[in-house]
Amino acid sequence: MSADTRVAPDLGDRPAGGGGEPFAARIVPWILAVGGGVGLLAALTLTIEKVNLLTDPAYRPSCSINPILSCGSVMVTPQASAFGFPNPLIGIVGFSVVTTIGVLLLARVTLPRWCWLGLQVGATFGVLFVHWLIYQSVYRIGALCPYCMVVWVVTIAIFWYVTLHNLHHRHLPAPAASTALVRLHTVGLAVWYLVIAALIGVEFWFYWRTLLM
Repeated sequence: MSADTRVAPDLGDRPAGGGGEPFAARIVPWILAVGGGVGLLAALTLTIEKVNLLTDPAYRPSCSINPILSCGSVMVTPQASAFGFPNPLIGIVGFSVVTTIGVLLLARVTLPRWCWLGLQVGATFGVLFVHWLIYQSVYRIGALCPYCMVVWVVTIAIFWYVTLHNLHHRHLPAPAASTALVRLHTVGLAVWYLVIAALIGVEFWFYWRTLLM
């Protein structure tokens, strides 16, 4: 059996120095498989909604709920086709790869270091692109796409756990603080989400407060 596909109890990824909790075996496969699957479903839904909008300009997307939560307002902007084609097409390709890798890990298939580094490159591109889209949605477009927000959530989680995995197993240069990040992985992710939620809450407070009155 080839070294790239051998089965091992700990995914063949023990951290440098020996021992250590099976971080990847417990968390990362599920994040990739479930997160990738959810992201893929959101990207497919966005693509279908975009096609419907292109064929019928009067079409109201299912995720256009109110003036702020409105996919339709976002889909017609140039930012929705940042590279000359609908952004969800990137998600379909990227999340398909992520989901496949997650399923392989759940099947206890060992992945080589180059595969983890390639996944890191893709996840880094994804999280940078997502944050550009967050900025554009919140501060330029002035509307939020619920399906896009699902993509934001899973992309951040995928990047976070892929990066922690690569630091934990020394696929990337690991600073001393990486051990604490791995140990407090849920705290770091929660803070990340809370910061984004706070920015959205502040920027659109003029609308949220009308719902509370």
